Amino acid sequence: MKMPTNKELFDLTGKVALVTGGAGWLGTAMSESLAEAGAHLVIASRGVEKCQALADRLSDGGPECVAIKLDVNDEAQVRDVVDRSADHFGRLDILINNAYSGTAPDIDDATGEDLLASFKGNTLQYFVAAQQAVGHMRKVGGGSIVNIASMYGVVGSYPDAYVGLPVNSPVNYHACKGAVVHMTRHMAAYWAADHIRVNAISPGPFPKTDMKGKLPEFIARLERKTPLGRMGLPHEMKGVTLLLTSDAGSFITGQNILVDGGWTAW
Repeated sequence: MKMPTNKELFDLTGKVALVTGGAGWLGTAMSESLAEAGAHLVIASRGVEKCQALADRLSDGGPECVAIKLDVNDEAQVRDVVDRSADHFGRLDILINNAYSGTAPDIDDATGEDLLASFKGNTLQYFVAAQQAVGHMRKVGGGSIVNIASMYGVVGSYPDAYVGLPVNSPVNYHACKGAVVHMTRHMAAYWAADHIRVNAISPGPFPKTDMKGKLPEFIARLERKTPLGRMGLPHEMKGVTLLLTSDAGSFITGQNILVDGGWTAW
């Protein structure tokens, strides 16, 4: 058998991908990665105008990209968006579960409702979208599902990184992202027989550009906690996204890849 080249392994030409939260801070980079590799794209989130602007940009000289409005707290709508994505292009090969909806209370003020809201706006909708996508992926002989978790689904926070600053590390976020990591393993084991791979990516510190100006001390504290000594940049999510969604990652399933600058190494 001829060994495939790197170009062939990473080629997504003819594939169809749905990215929830696909026009956000990290979602944009992941959407770009898939489109640049040749995939047709559905970009879905509450901010449909932002999704449409990104879809128009990526479609200019590239594969067709479309935008769909998505409220992740509405289970029926999540299922409908998956079906509409597959119907529009005639197939569905890739699902990136990236959208998040939840509150950010301090640990002493968090309520059970805060935890439930985060689970509904993250872990639950990831499962619903994946379950709905599997039916379409079976029709084409397999696919790839990538759940965006977090390093905070693997380790706890350093409280001293947040003390005295108007920012926190919400317990409900930690709880739902930890659930995403383990749910990924479970789904991978069950859907492997259908040639559907399920993996998670856990980003580390990727603060938005304006955070350095607004909270320089917070950024400095995070940098001291990171072996590489700096924050992540959105484009640094592109490579791992392409690896897990292309044939380059065809023997990778049930894994959680941390993109954290070494944060969890110590």
